[in-house]
Amino acid sequence: MTTDTQTTPAIDTSRYARCIEASKRIRWDIEADVIRGRTFDFGQHFLPDGLSQVSTLEFLKPEEKRLLSQVQGRTYANMFGLVERFIAAKMLEVSAQHGLGDQVALEALVRFIDEELKHQALFRRIEAMVAEGMPAGYRFAAEPNAVAQAVLGATTWAVLALTCHIELFTQVHYRQSIAPEAGLSPLWKDVFLFHWKEESQHAILDELEWQREDARLTDAERDRAVDDLIMLVGAVDGLLQPQARADALYFVRCLGRALRGDEEVRVAGALLRAYRWQYIVSGVQDARFAQLLGGMVSTAQRQRIQAALAPLMP
Repeated sequence: MTTDTQTTPAIDTSRYARCIEASKRIRWDIEADVIRGRTFDFGQHFLPDGLSQVSTLEFLKPEEKRLLSQVQGRTYANMFGLVERFIAAKMLEVSAQHGLGDQVALEALVRFIDEELKHQALFRRIEAMVAEGMPAGYRFAAEPNAVAQAVLGATTWAVLALTCHIELFTQVHYRQSIAPEAGLSPLWKDVFLFHWKEESQHAILDELEWQREDARLTDAERDRAVDDLIMLVGAVDGLLQPQARADALYFVRCLGRALRGDEEVRVAGALLRAYRWQYIVSGVQDARFAQLLGGMVSTAQRQRIQAALAPLMP
């Protein structure tokens, strides 16, 4: 619901308290709980087909589809390491609003930030481990600090909207695709099991802080924030396009055989479609995100968002 005047947002202390309780209960350590002295099994897939969509490339052999799932899985981990850079920075900024206020909310957000920093360390560790088992030449196209600086230049409402979108789709990805999939590398699967456990609380805190920020805005401020959200979604797609091309080139070089006709082009196209599904569409189509966004924006604003998303949809 929009408003012409700013209001003082209420704080539901009990929901922040439940996030603290869950954070304490599921707290985990990278080496002791996730890695546990293991290495990645490159004889198995990393990213499940529900996310990688490698089955659409019928000309690839089974072992080549497995390799492509591993390339995508490597990028998937690196993308989370990237987005958690700006998420931690934004939540550090937002937590200051609670510094002399609700101390339960402050503790919940401090725990959130600490866990996001741990996740960044986890994904740096995973990249180093995966690099040991895959051919040289992989390139992650984006620079995390540069991306974070660009994202953090947008309005807080838009950054919190993007953050909530990301952390809700992590829930969807794990529950619907990763958890039920047999045949994934056990270590890769565990990385996202433990990541999911903490992201479940983060998604709740995203929602609370996004709604608090929304309550502060006038209609005009919210309208500018909607424009910023549209800009950020376009920027995400601007990251996905060069990464899809880089991953396609790396995959083709690793194949050990020449693809025929338009098959290289099809690989690059399939990667871009898969990445748009993973990082944009699956979150936009999440019922909880749609409900949250729909409760904040006007019909005209929702139509602007839908028009901007239309070229990215399957």
